[in-house]
Amino acid sequence: MTLQNIKMDILGLSTSPSSGGAYALILSETGGNRRLPIIIGTFEAQAIALELESIKPPRPMTHDLLKNLVLSFNSNVDQVVINDLSEGTFFAQIHCKRNDDAFELDARPSDAIALAIRFGAPIFVNSKVLNEAGIETEEGSRKPGGQEQGSEGKKEMSQLEALEKELQTAIETENYEKAAKIRDQIQKMKG
Repeated sequence: MTLQNIKMDILGLSTSPSSGGAYALILSETGGNRRLPIIIGTFEAQAIALELESIKPPRPMTHDLLKNLVLSFNSNVDQVVINDLSEGTFFAQIHCKRNDDAFELDARPSDAIALAIRFGAPIFVNSKVLNEAGIETEEGSRKPGGQEQGSEGKKEMSQLEALEKELQTAIETENYEKAAKIRDQIQKMKG
């Protein structure tokens, strides 16, 4: 059996109460029905969430600094691959290119994904890892559509808008802990 890398999309982030305030980053198989949950730290979850929401903090965060450092060496991140799972710990590689030279860097999956988002690079998972740790979901288990929005939906939208403004203020004042909590509220409201 040959191993291959399977393209994944970021489905979302959720808090993981069983792991002491850490977050679960959920990857979803592109064009498939398997998901891969990866437990990550608060800081890494914040770095991923801010970039996914296209929120730019007033000063560069660590992963922004790493992106700038990679670019300053005329390099680029082509892709990231979650390539191994050992004793419950995931391992990843960042595939970079500089001119015609390709090279890989070992990384934690959370850091690799935070960089991949910043470079617009695809995320892959080795088929062995996905077979071992992936969760099969039902084909039709995605969010149901077609629900009507009554006055309650409008009220929820205005609350959502207020939270988004509050989130922006928290980021501008560099209160990232508050921003993370507000972001979680927004995600719960969006379903």
